Amino acid sequence: MTLPFFVYGTLRPGGVNHDFFLRGRTRSEEPGRLADAVLYEGPGYPYAVEEPAGGTVRGELVTALPERYAALLTELDRLEEYVPGDPRSLYERVERKVVRDADGAVVRAWVYVAAPAVAARLRARGRPIADGDWRARG
Repeated sequence: MTLPFFVYGTLRPGGVNHDFFLRGRTRSEEPGRLADAVLYEGPGYPYAVEEPAGGTVRGELVTALPERYAALLTELDRLEEYVPGDPRSLYERVERKVVRDADGAVVRAWVYVAAPAVAARLRARGRPIADGDWRARG
């Protein structure tokens, strides 16, 4: 299934991984937000933790160029240390609804959220980013 990606940390424009992974591979990058999630500070990068009735995570909806999609999906899975079914994964890639800021449209997108073990640790002793915006953290 070909879906856009919702990025909220180092893959956002200006982030340390944006140019390396996304520059020249995208058709569009638009501000958006993921509901029912809390953003936590990580060791150099953030984690979105899904929480019913949680907050909002701010980021970008990234639509890959069709000819770059398969390679980009593989590279982002590797970057996020996501291996389907592996309990050691730091993140899980899940399909979620994201709201595009420009027009309020709801778009289905891939989102890398904290894997269950990581999410449990963050809920217990992590540091949430109050406004859900990695760029605006203090």
